[in-house]
Amino acid sequence: MYIRFTKLFLLFFLPIALFYACGDDDDVRIKVVEEDSDGESESVDASAYVRCIEVPALSESDGVFVVHEAAYGSHKVMNYCLEFAPSAMHSRWVAFRFDGVTRQQTTGRSDEPFTDDPLLASQYWIGSNYFPGYDRGHLCASADRVWSSEANVQTFYMSNMSPQIRDFNSGIWADFEIKLRTKGRDATFADTVYVAKGGTIRSDQIIGSVVRNNSRKVSVPKYYFMAFLRCKYGSYDAIGVWLEHRTYSKEERANLKNYLVSIDQLEQETGIDFFANLPDNVETAVEASYNPTLWGF
Repeated sequence: MYIRFTKLFLLFFLPIALFYACGDDDDVRIKVVEEDSDGESESVDASAYVRCIEVPALSESDGVFVVHEAAYGSHKVMNYCLEFAPSAMHSRWVAFRFDGVTRQQTTGRSDEPFTDDPLLASQYWIGSNYFPGYDRGHLCASADRVWSSEANVQTFYMSNMSPQIRDFNSGIWADFEIKLRTKGRDATFADTVYVAKGGTIRSDQIIGSVVRNNSRKVSVPKYYFMAFLRCKYGSYDAIGVWLEHRTYSKEERANLKNYLVSIDQLEQETGIDFFANLPDNVETAVEASYNPTLWGF
């Protein structure tokens, strides 16, 4: 069961849970699957997912909010979500978290069944073949979602793909993914790590576009970003990554600290309001600075 929600407040209601189980941060992520006495489930406002801490503020226009869920026992867990921008035929960001469920490693990479996102309308499908001249680069990495086979398969939806230079995809982008994923999986480091990742798609922040076999143009980002937020015993720390989309030398990759930024700076660069669901006083403090040593840099 999946949910879509557009910024024009056109709500899509699907049969989902009667009860929401909230995490320590009092947001909505897990739904208990129950049926009423007639054997039918009630519809719940899909916009409830927008309250999750990992979800950036949605765009005022040109955005379709999509949530992908996967089963965990009798529950449905938000595996990851994204905001798709039809004007760019590319997601503005993807967001997910590492917690007691989703940091688990119970499966491996799937057989790479790249496919269009079943929750997007067909006019936004771009086909599953390669981007001409670029890798199909994961935004939410396959290795980030190995807590279930269903969760991993969902990472191969084309809405989660970005046209990435091969040496970037397998180089510095992967370096940061591996390093920060290790922190996300470490229960001694954090109770929960919230993540938002993506590539820039504003007209002044793209390299160009690639044309798919259906004549739809997919923007090629000029920059890529990551925003990470750690919650430990109710205390928060955050860090950002800002990367130009290019090939990096071994020397540059050996100095990852050079590409770290505060969330405030990341917001200035991207125009995206990250971790907007934190209380204002907490958000202001945590986004103003970052501690490379804390994050292993």
